[in-house]
Amino acid sequence: MRYGSALREEVRSPGTTPLIGIYDMYSASVAARHYDGFFVSGFGFAASHYGLPDIGFIAWPDMVAFVERLRPAFPSHHLLVDIDDGYVDPEVACHVVRRLERIGASGVVLEDQKRPRRCGHADGKQVLPLEEYLEKLNLVLESRQDLVVVARTDATEEDDILRRAEALAGTDADVILVDGVRSVEWIRRIRKVVGGKPLLFNQIAGGKSPRLSLSELTELECQAAIYSTPCLFAAHAAIDAALADLKQSDGRLPELAPSGGIGVRRSTELLEKNIGGHHPVREPMTA
Repeated sequence: MRYGSALREEVRSPGTTPLIGIYDMYSASVAARHYDGFFVSGFGFAASHYGLPDIGFIAWPDMVAFVERLRPAFPSHHLLVDIDDGYVDPEVACHVVRRLERIGASGVVLEDQKRPRRCGHADGKQVLPLEEYLEKLNLVLESRQDLVVVARTDATEEDDILRRAEALAGTDADVILVDGVRSVEWIRRIRKVVGGKPLLFNQIAGGKSPRLSLSELTELECQAAIYSTPCLFAAHAAIDAALADLKQSDGRLPELAPSGGIGVRRSTELLEKNIGGHHPVREPMTA
């Protein structure tokens, strides 16, 4: 079974498929203990790789190189990759999609924003003319063989949201994402206009969308959910707290709890699993 087909089958199975946002190999190593699907988050990658906000700084070779490191370590995990606007040009978008498919990505998310782009839950987003985005999207769809393609709109005007969602549902895209959706009622309205096309929901701490459980999303007929930042934000809080404690204790490391503390042994044991891709959440798939 190929990676795209495996993710496509998972999304169409009963329930809502969660895809956890990871931002480096270590966060992926921890997440792999809990979930079998990853979202290679643009927000997290821009923050961790460049130390910059998610406003268009990502260079496609860096994202491709990251996925090249991920796939051998996690051979049986779904990898949905955020490629922003396809790095501006349709030709570049198609090239990146072909590269990602060859190295084992499961799918990509392609948005309709124009530059300067923004995080999907930020203010000030601007979108391409619909016809221009559809042309880029259709070229990407023609470029893939098995890869899942999520068509994403960042429209903010109510009429435009529904118009674009309906238009995206009429393409060969596998899944539709309306980012920054503000209420359950709007999820229901979007669900109606996309018909039987699978719907993806993106929620981010402090973002514009409501906090919903997987059970609630299943009732709303959202077939997939991406969690862009729980790993990144948890790391931020934990690092900040640990270093504040270290400063307060005059540089003395805290005593390591025998059962729950993270030290060199447990960290090494976690990372050793990456040597041969021994993360037993899923049965292995072949590319």
